[in-house]
Amino acid sequence: MRKVFIIDDHPLVEDGIRSMLRDEPSVEIIAVCKSAGEALTFLEREQADLILLDINLPDMDGLTLCEKIRQSNQQVKIIGLTSVNEAGIITGFLQRGGNGYLLKSMDRQELLNAIEKVMAGKIHLSEAANENVLRQYQQINAAENLSVLTRREKQILHLLAEGMNGPEIAEKLFLSPLTIETHRKNLFRKFDVHSIQSLLKKAREQKLI
Repeated sequence: MRKVFIIDDHPLVEDGIRSMLRDEPSVEIIAVCKSAGEALTFLEREQADLILLDINLPDMDGLTLCEKIRQSNQQVKIIGLTSVNEAGIITGFLQRGGNGYLLKSMDRQELLNAIEKVMAGKIHLSEAANENVLRQYQQINAAENLSVLTRREKQILHLLAEGMNGPEIAEKLFLSPLTIETHRKNLFRKFDVHSIQSLLKKAREQKLI
């Protein structure tokens, strides 16, 4: 029997979870607390296998409470339960020791799947939350992959885009052809290309020209 402890100050959420788990023989709701203070006091004297934790509590945010619980208990599984689908909050909750994240729009089957998954030692995110985290990761990854150019390299890149060749650029910028060639090679290396055409294509994709 898995002992479930609910920390949530919304009666409708409590009623909904109780209804979802009522006919599940492997799960027992051992207590419900409506604040972080009550929850911490309860956990000093009782053991739970799984905590369903509201991210927005009246006396403490759920991320901080998750961290406090994790500091004193490494075994209990903690699933964040909230209506907030923000990637920063989701990743912050997991970094503080959370094992999963469910939106309050979940259905019974998703709740049961989440319980099974985290009790097996895995991380569970609701589908919508997972998509949000993946989207954030892709945006960060894309930003990290943007080429960082010096002021001179940007200048030369724009002139190449205008159709000028190396000697013409050298004359316009009052630089030696050798210096322009060095900058051109650096641009090729930074964009991982081997031709002017590929260089300009990638630069346009990154909105640098």
